[in-house]
Amino acid sequence: MIVQGQNTIFKQNLLSGLENFAVGTPYVYKIALYTANADLNAATLVYTTLDEVVGTGYVAGGEILTPIVPASSGSTAYVSFNNVSWIASSFLCRGALIYNDTTNAAVAVLDFGSDKTASGTFTVTFPPSTATTAVIRIS
Repeated sequence: MIVQGQNTIFKQNLLSGLENFAVGTPYVYKIALYTANADLNAATLVYTTLDEVVGTGYVAGGEILTPIVPASSGSTAYVSFNNVSWIASSFLCRGALIYNDTTNAAVAVLDFGSDKTASGTFTVTFPPSTATTAVIRIS
């Protein structure tokens, strides 16, 4: 089962200085896609290949994400990412894991709400980077 939300290890890593979305940092963030059989939730610690999507146009580990510059509004700090696509793809997925590829630590779980079929270009569209819509918000 895939349960959407920020991972607890991500919150702990923030307080330990082990996460940084600013341009020029040594951290690389990725998004990996998963089937409905995946067991992803707030307790997920690290990226895993267990129940990761297998199919044409998809490589284990997923795609690199480009963070939009972190910002804040009022008491909320936030960051989102540019959309990411898999070209000439053919697979079935239910959700995704955003993770720090440098440390392998989980950041956030995304539940797509239902199985999604890739046939051609498959795009994960991120919400706008605002205090009320960004994929990662801390308030």
